[in-house]
Order: sequence, then C-alpha cells, then structure tokens
Amino acid sequence: MPVGVAERELTAPVALTRPDGRLNPDAIGWCRTPLVRTDGVGRGRYGKGRNKRWEYWAVTTPTHVVAMTTSHIDYAGVHGLWLWDRRTGAIRGQDVTAPLGVGVSLPGTLEDGSTTLRILGLAVRIEEVDGGTRLRAIGDRVRVDVLAHRPAGHESLGVVVPWSERLFQYTVKDVARPATGRIWMDGVEHRLAEGQSWATLDHGRGRWPHRMHWNWGAGSGRTDGRVLGIQLGGKWTDGTGSTENAIFVDGRLHKISEELVWDYDTEDWLRPWRVSGTDVDLTLTPEHDKVSGIDLKVISSFTHQCFGTWSGRVRVEGQWLRVADVFGWAEDVHQRW
Repeated sequence: MPVGVAERELTAPVALTRPDGRLNPDAIGWCRTPLVRTDGVGRGRYGKGRNKRWEYWAVTTPTHVVAMTTSHIDYAGVHGLWLWDRRTGAIRGQDVTAPLGVGVSLPGTLEDGSTTLRILGLAVRIEEVDGGTRLRAIGDRVRVDVLAHRPAGHESLGVVVPWSERLFQYTVKDVARPATGRIWMDGVEHRLAEGQSWATLDHGRGRWPHRMHWNWGAGSGRTDGRVLGIQLGGKWTDGTGSTENAIFVDGRLHKISEELVWDYDTEDWLRPWRVSGTDVDLTLTPEHDKVSGIDLKVISSFTHQCFGTWSGRVRVEGQWLRVADVFGWAEDVHQRW
C-alpha cells in the first residue's frame, strides 16, 4: 500500500550542510526551484571519501535517446555518453572512470557555474545560457549540441533526503524541458524534432550509505494538449520522511507526498512496470532495456533502465488527467559505492 508522508516546502535559500559537513536540518524539505546551496559538500571534517556529486542529462526524441553522465564520487570520476537509435536499435556508448575525479569540474551549487570534463577521449561542457542550459559532448562516435530550454515559470523538483546527520542527498529532478539542437552518430547529423524532444536533469549532491537500492521513473510529453512531466522515485527514500514524487502540468509542479508502490518483473524486465498510489496509476510499456553492471566486490553497480511509453492517469487538484504516449523510462539500480 502507498504510505503518506508529511513534507515541508522550502521557500527561501538554505545551505545543505553545516560548516563541519553535517546535514543542516533546516534544509530538509522540497522546493519548486533550486533553493538549496550545496557548496559545503566535500568540506568539513565529516564524510571524507564518501561525498557524491553528479549531473545526469537525458534527451529523448521520437527517433533517439542520448544520455550523458558527469560525476565525482570522491575516490573516482565516473562518466558516460550513450546514444540509442530507436528506429534501428543501433547503440553507441562510451564509459570512462578516472581515479580521484581527474579531469572533471562540477559547480558547488546548481546553476552557479559550468560542468566540464575532458579525459580519455571524452569531452563534456554543460553551461547556463540565456533561455536554458546548453549541453555539449564529444566522444568517439557520438557528438551532442543541445539546448534544454527553460520556459517562463517552469518548475523543477528539489528534495533533501535525510538518512542521518552524516548521510543525506539533495536531488533536483527537472523534467519536460523542451529541447532543440543536433546529435551525431558515427558522423551522421540528426536534428531534434522541435516540440517533440525533451531534456531531463538528475542533479545530485550528498553523502550516501555504502549500499543502496533505488527506483527512478521519468517521462516528458504531451497528452490532450498539455505538457506532462512525470517524476517518480522509490526505495531509496522509504522511511526518510521525504519523497521525490511529482507530476508537472504545463511546467507547474504538483507534489505527491506519498511512498508509491512499484510493481515490475525482475525475471522479465520488458514486461510493463506499474507505479501506483492515491493520486497515481501509471504504467510504463518498455521497448528497450539498457543494462549495465560492474562488480568489484566492495564497489559494484547493477542497472536495468527500461525506456518506453507511460500511460494511465494522475490526479491533480482533485481532477484526474489522462496520460498517454509520454515517453520516458523506469529503472532499478543496486549500488555499492
């Protein structure tokens, strides 16, 4: 059964950490715009070697999906560039791990500077520009130059998840950002279809437990003339008093303060995934399972990220809205880090 939680909306800027690196209790809550300052992550006497910082962007179009990861997890930098042609099934990917995060620079707080990476044949630059965020990347067989537009009044979901005063996470999930630009696969240019292409951000700053299991679902598209954004999470927030669940309608955030129920088949990942709650009944019908895994015993990561189409219904301000043909993904991740 879904479990309701009492969450507090943040309405003014606040620091994520105290000067010594512990969680600032005043930061616990959620926000509609990035209000939480995270410059203190990695500073102070607590958490050396355990801090996690990353930027993940995914761009979905009627023909392609591109994803780029830039991260610094204290003892390593873990980066990736991935492109999938939905029509042909062709995939190009490149993963790079660098000791101690050599070659990467991430801003202390979201939108306070550029993200840059240059190492082992992979270059990334993410910067705020007039009207949005410009995403550029060059790899061995993939190139990206995309503008993730930020329409007037567009909202995102920021959430501080507290496991303890020493272990916590600030995440910003920003879905349904209209995207324009170009991507290249093996030197062939593909222009993004305007009005049908979307960018999604997963921004993270915090300090995690060594072992974690999570679900994440996201989607962007149009149904019945409305721009819909889907943002769903599970497992990693359970019992913390925070959730990362929300529905966006024409850029406006509608918070779901409930631990939702995830139902999917771990023996057949391409079977439909269902996420349900008091105000949510959504099903993702997958068309591709992006599988990745590494096991170094102390450190490991196993991921099934299933891309497909969301359908169903959500209740917003007392009214049920139909959801149809909203493209996105749902994932199951087991992490030791």
